[in-house]
Amino acid sequence: MNQPPNGNTRVYAIGDIHGRLDLLERAVAAIRRDVDAHGPNAVTVTLGDYVDRGPASHGVLDRLAGNPFPTPYVALKGNHEAVFERFLATAEGGEHWRQFGGLETLHSYGVPVADMMMGRNYEAAAERLREALPDEHRVFLASLKMSHTQDGYFFCHAGVRPGVALTQQSDVDLLWIREEFLDSTADFGKIVVHGHTPVDAPDVRPNRINIDTGAFITGQLTCIVLGAGGHRFLKI
Repeated sequence: MNQPPNGNTRVYAIGDIHGRLDLLERAVAAIRRDVDAHGPNAVTVTLGDYVDRGPASHGVLDRLAGNPFPTPYVALKGNHEAVFERFLATAEGGEHWRQFGGLETLHSYGVPVADMMMGRNYEAAAERLREALPDEHRVFLASLKMSHTQDGYFFCHAGVRPGVALTQQSDVDLLWIREEFLDSTADFGKIVVHGHTPVDAPDVRPNRINIDTGAFITGQLTCIVLGAGGHRFLKI
């Protein structure tokens, strides 16, 4: 299986935030402390799902759009951002999104949710959201990447399809895949660092590392540090 990177660049990877601005702020502070202790040669990667479910999606996007980290920053897209953008653009998927954490996101932008709770007037809610969304949030959402490769690691939101080269993965799989990826013991070519599927504690396997610890409900946001010495976790 793959070995940790041989270079000197550390990677701070943060799992699914889901509107928990309080935990994001604690992660930023923890990374700052670690950079002070170990030096600035590092990059921070967030694995997507910044919005929905938690109470402060607006605040999370506000903070991330300005790069709060003391390192270069790579922001990946999650399936919740994909659903958010679809609703924002066309109001499509409103019935799904309202049961998927979208009501909390709308509320964070000051958009009334009473009609959405009743399953109606999706277009009116989408229009109000368009009016409320700051330009900085639009730019940030448009900048999100599907994946990132650093040394011996491949970062994405959900995972990859076994048997398909990392460079040929579909956006749908990178955002949504579960069982086919989670059940696989294949060597993917690099260690895949992902979120999307909540686990009680970080799940470190020879071919993948899952760092979605269900922050929106557990209060546990995971930040893993990857480098030449292997991996460790920051206390948040």
